[in-house]
Amino acid sequence: MNHELGELVAQLDGVLVGKHAQLELAVCCLVAGGHLLIEDLPGVGKTTMAQALAQGFGLGFTRVQFTADLLPADLLGVSMPERETGAFRFHPGPVFTQVLLADEINRAPPKTQSALLEAMEERQVSVDGVSRALPEPFFVIATQNPHEQRGTYALPESQLDRFLMCLSLGYPDAASERALLLGEDRRELLRRLPARLDRDTLLRLQDQARRVHVAPALADYVQRLLAASRDGRGLVAGLSPRAGLALLRAARAHALMQGRDYCAPQDVQQVLPAVAAHRLVAVGEHAGGGPRVLAHLQDMLQRIAL
Repeated sequence: MNHELGELVAQLDGVLVGKHAQLELAVCCLVAGGHLLIEDLPGVGKTTMAQALAQGFGLGFTRVQFTADLLPADLLGVSMPERETGAFRFHPGPVFTQVLLADEINRAPPKTQSALLEAMEERQVSVDGVSRALPEPFFVIATQNPHEQRGTYALPESQLDRFLMCLSLGYPDAASERALLLGEDRRELLRRLPARLDRDTLLRLQDQARRVHVAPALADYVQRLLAASRDGRGLVAGLSPRAGLALLRAARAHALMQGRDYCAPQDVQQVLPAVAAHRLVAVGEHAGGGPRVLAHLQDMLQRIAL
């Protein structure tokens, strides 16, 4: 594995015990320059993962608790008159940060959720007719609870598509849970967690990831996977061209993490479920990323050869 990123993942392993695979994918997502959605039950470490990622990368971090009464202005900022001059002055909201933790994003109403769309796609926000650039890099790490829980608003497909990856942590295994029960409080560990990388190093790694070579044969493989998702076998709709671009971005970052300057089939295979599942809905289901979607993706990987 790439030395710098390997050290970062090893450090994060000490905070989120037994979640090595999910941590590797989360680091891969940020190296690819994408936004991350973490969906799972309350109390399994979603917020801890987001905070640990921001601190490990050495980035500025702001947490916003999404609630039913959160307004777009609470997130983006607002222009207010100054008492002395009467002129309006813009007061930036918490979105003006390098890592925004949108905690329990699906507890906010759709209007507030949609306020993030421009920020996630364009890395800017428009308030009062003025576009304002966000810091670089800019990541949204959002957590959400399962849709069947009370007080949640499902994210629309257009917003889900802005997340490069969606991960689920799940319950820890017995040994990891034992280590959590008898180990140090996670909040204390986070307070002492050093920055393993910094902004400039991350930007350099992102540039290297963009230049990872993709051979024509591998591009053909990705196209066959996209076509297989559109064949009408149990899915409401297939993967879009934008999803194909996201898949290659993630695969390039995964290859870089493995210390290679070229993309291999196993890179595509490793990132496909995290990149594609939340973008797909199985026939008869109401939300993406369910067990039937994951089974469909595994079947695709077995059917489609390089």
